Amino acid sequence: MTFKALTRILVVFFITVSLFAQSGTSLLVNEDDFRIGPQDLLEIKVFEVPELNITTRVAENGTIALPLLGVVEVAGLTRRGIEEKLAKLLEQSYLKNAQVTVFIQEYESRMVSVMGAVKNPGNYKLLGSMNLMQLLSRAGGLSGDMGEEIIVIRTFPDGKSASLAIDLDGLMIKGDPKLNIPLMANDIVNVPIERTYDVFVFGQVEKPGNIQMTRGSGMTLMKAIAQAGGFTQRARRGNLIITRTVDGEEKKITVNLKKILRGKQKDFQLEPNDVVFVPESLL
Repeated sequence: MTFKALTRILVVFFITVSLFAQSGTSLLVNEDDFRIGPQDLLEIKVFEVPELNITTRVAENGTIALPLLGVVEVAGLTRRGIEEKLAKLLEQSYLKNAQVTVFIQEYESRMVSVMGAVKNPGNYKLLGSMNLMQLLSRAGGLSGDMGEEIIVIRTFPDGKSASLAIDLDGLMIKGDPKLNIPLMANDIVNVPIERTYDVFVFGQVEKPGNIQMTRGSGMTLMKAIAQAGGFTQRARRGNLIITRTVDGEEKKITVNLKKILRGKQKDFQLEPNDVVFVPESLL
């Protein structure tokens, strides 16, 4: 692991620990701000009328069925809003000064999912307002094998979906507030795991063998040779042969190293499982 990569992981770790320590206060939400939706479980009590006490789950169409009142639409209302609506309906026909209390036993209508390189992936209740950093904190923070971006997939009421790529360093290290987006119900937050791959460097280098790379690391020919300890004194710095497997077939690629060293040609971008061979000089 490079020093830069290790530094990045440590910085993200300490930021995550700080966020997690603060989450006890920053993530507290007011239950009165939560708007009821399908599958939420409600406990309803009417003062001094135990016959009307009931625990019921909100139907998919946003309604609940109650004694005396029948079907009542509650979707989109807050807890207090439901209390006021039920009290008004009861007072119209059955009670004077009805006192109704509503408790939300289960929040099921507003969930977000987080997966990938976090300590505790899974589904989390979206209570009140929550932003991306707060969700990552609730998920225990990032693990050390994360990539360079976070992908947020959002589904809109019309059924269409869109994805947004969030730069991880910009969010976690630079603290760009524009990247700390507010989350919506049913958002899927994916922190892709940065998988490692191998490239192989053989021939006239000091430490021939395999070198680990990641998709986002930008592994180039010169970087690979440097990680292999550099050239030996007998290395030929002309044309190098890179063997690449494409669709099961080996492909030979010739790269002019002298042009790269002189700045006349861009460094060659390697791909996973490429094999680099540095030949020996004939002189």
